[in-house]
Amino acid sequence: MAKHNLLKSLMNVSGMTLISRVVGFIRDMLMARIFGAGFTTDAFWVAFKLPNLLRRTFAEGAFSQAFVPILSEYKAKRSIEETKDFVASIAGLLLLVLVSLVVLGMVFTGGVLLITAPGFTSDPAKLELTNTLLRITLPYIIFISMSSLISGVLNTWRIFSIPAFTPTILNLSFICFALFFRNYFHPPIIAMAWAVFVGGILQLLFQLPFLKKIGMPIWPKLNFKNKAVWRVIKLMGPAVFATSISQISLVINTIFASFLPSGSISWMNYADRLMEFPTGVLGVALGTILLPNLSKHAGEENKQRFSQTLDWGIKLCLLLALPATIGLAITSKQLTMTLFMYGKFRYFDVLMTSRALIAYSAGLLGLIMVKIFAPGFYANQDIKTPVKIAIFVLICTQAMNLIFVGTFKHAGLALSIGLGACINAFCLCYFLIRRGIYVPQSGWKLFILRLVCAVVVMAIALFFSMWFLPLDFAGHAYIRVISLFSLLVIAATSYFATLFVLGFRVRDFALHDPD
Repeated sequence: MAKHNLLKSLMNVSGMTLISRVVGFIRDMLMARIFGAGFTTDAFWVAFKLPNLLRRTFAEGAFSQAFVPILSEYKAKRSIEETKDFVASIAGLLLLVLVSLVVLGMVFTGGVLLITAPGFTSDPAKLELTNTLLRITLPYIIFISMSSLISGVLNTWRIFSIPAFTPTILNLSFICFALFFRNYFHPPIIAMAWAVFVGGILQLLFQLPFLKKIGMPIWPKLNFKNKAVWRVIKLMGPAVFATSISQISLVINTIFASFLPSGSISWMNYADRLMEFPTGVLGVALGTILLPNLSKHAGEENKQRFSQTLDWGIKLCLLLALPATIGLAITSKQLTMTLFMYGKFRYFDVLMTSRALIAYSAGLLGLIMVKIFAPGFYANQDIKTPVKIAIFVLICTQAMNLIFVGTFKHAGLALSIGLGACINAFCLCYFLIRRGIYVPQSGWKLFILRLVCAVVVMAIALFFSMWFLPLDFAGHAYIRVISLFSLLVIAATSYFATLFVLGFRVRDFALHDPD
């Protein structure tokens, strides 16, 4: 029987995600240079946040959690024709729901904004611009959600690199519209809304040929007689609720931020983009790899293999996420200056964005670990436990908002999100172990000790470099890039060299899974 190398798959997905994130940074650098952080960008990020919320709730969130485990079961136990019928029926149902949501959103955009960004009501021009942008971006949810369904199918067939590369297309759309089409719109920020619309269509079209290649073309149809469809709907109920809770938290944060000084939403968004780099390259990539594999082991009731696979994911996560957490916090100002301080993005914006980034970094490890622990429940078709944990985390997050926002303003909102993610990760891990779903493997104490030593060495090297080396983050763009690159090389070299000296080897993290 052929064996599937999970580490190789992770490297492929991480590589494609890395490309997407790098292009995303180029996108954000252009937007910061061209549009700055203020009135129009706040309006755009609010308008873009709402279709993203629906996408994460109904497509990448609840839908994937309910769909992928059952699709894995069909792939293993049913005929190809039965599997095709199941996928087509699910596609038809998803499309019906999405079109209905978009139509309702287009009709009631004004009411939606009054709920999600009430602070904008004091500025009619800002509210009207956001309303216009929202109407353009809303259909994006249809295209990207159908693209997410295709990604779920491809991932189940262990074609990970194509779905991982797909987000790059949206970023390229942003770049093209920012460079070549902004002067055709008034105000120019409207070009970014059309970039979202066009990018969504292109993402969907890009993946279609690969479905045909694996013999799984999707022609959506409504078939409520398919029992598997009802199983997905039954699982989606609590999954939608669970995912909605985290999105509700983001909406509440947007409400808080809408009352803060102009630019607050943009500062948080730019900091969030820097956070998305490690969460995407590592967290999303690991979650993508783990869910179909954990679902397979859960379906086979192979608890030993299940625990080994989850253990592998947790160790890799800690190995890469912990230094990223420390590195982001230490170099937050330098990162922000290098990537964003051009054109209309001022030094004051750098300071405000770096404060949000430091606050976010407190929860980076938690944000990534959630993407590792949650598939452990979804693979066992248990979504109620994450729901209960999500409710608890929502209450904790909003309580922290009330405590932090008065003192730290927008950074307080970021800190609440980060600490809430840490609470979420801890609770998920606790219940996985308590219920015997996950049994930690041997060697954890030595692993943690060696890891902490390497992180300490890296932190010392970074502080030393920033104090004593001639690094210039206020000079020309190329000087900033060289300075930042030098810091990254020093951090990576000191960290991985220490790991090597302490006995870590790449081959120790290879995990093979039977196809």
